[in-house]
Amino acid sequence: MYYIGIDLGGTGAKAGIVDESGKIIAKNSIPTKELVGYEAVVKALAELTMSVIFDSGMTLDDIKSIGIGCPGSIDDKNGVVYYSNNIVMKNAPFCAEMKKYIDKPIYIGNDANCAALGEYFNLNDDTVENFVAITLGTGVGGGVILGKKLYTGSNGIAGELGHIRLFMNGEHCTCGRDGCWEAYASATALIRETEKAAKANPDSMVAKLVLQNGGKADGKIPFDCAAAGDETGKEIVDNYIRYVGEGLIDIINIFQPSIIAIGGGVSNQKDNLLKPLKEYVLPRTYAAGLVPSVDIVIASLGNDAGIIGAAFLGK
Repeated sequence: MYYIGIDLGGTGAKAGIVDESGKIIAKNSIPTKELVGYEAVVKALAELTMSVIFDSGMTLDDIKSIGIGCPGSIDDKNGVVYYSNNIVMKNAPFCAEMKKYIDKPIYIGNDANCAALGEYFNLNDDTVENFVAITLGTGVGGGVILGKKLYTGSNGIAGELGHIRLFMNGEHCTCGRDGCWEAYASATALIRETEKAAKANPDSMVAKLVLQNGGKADGKIPFDCAAAGDETGKEIVDNYIRYVGEGLIDIINIFQPSIIAIGGGVSNQKDNLLKPLKEYVLPRTYAAGLVPSVDIVIASLGNDAGIIGAAFLGK
């Protein structure tokens, strides 16, 4: 049997047919930015689902279940989107609406949780029971696997790891609080700090590259500058490593997973991110050196993690 996984975002949605081993055998996508209301979103996703099945030469009989990864707070037990700000929805009966179009078991979960589930399945290692995935992108997403199962809490919305607090009265966060990890460790935060540093250090390599980029920074510029020996670039990256690292230390102390996988755009820096992170984090965790330490790795599935994880919500 095969599974459909849908990764729903504010600007687009991707759907894929996934086999039992976690391999995507067909994939398609649509824009979602112009869709208004959950009914319109669901109708578009149903059409996307049927198109990817048709294009693959399969029929609906070949599909065991459909899973949807959606940004926001999700009641995964009842198939309801409590709240999503990227695709404006409140108390939307998402799975029931989808059932009007496709008569198959339908599941829904938070998109970051789905990405974590996809990465966990991709490990293909039965010895790993506890696992955390972190996404360093526009925000900081997180998903937690405990006892080989996705942990979503009593109400379905656990795992909002980006909103642990680093600083009282710190940078304002999109969640409404101040000082959240997301406000310091996201790619958005890295870009903000790079642009600040470029203005404060106009003779730096950082400032020159930002200027060449039309006055806008990206997450790659500070790492490139640091690697080239630019002091401003080094300072930005060192601060960023500390911000990311402090959140990871908290996560390790709370969950003590075997593995933490880091994804999102910033993870493209690979060892330039991973090596200093390990050096900062591992000696600072509780009982460091006395207990087995967590393995911090770069996530392996890239943009496909959400599709695979969503597909396996029904596995």
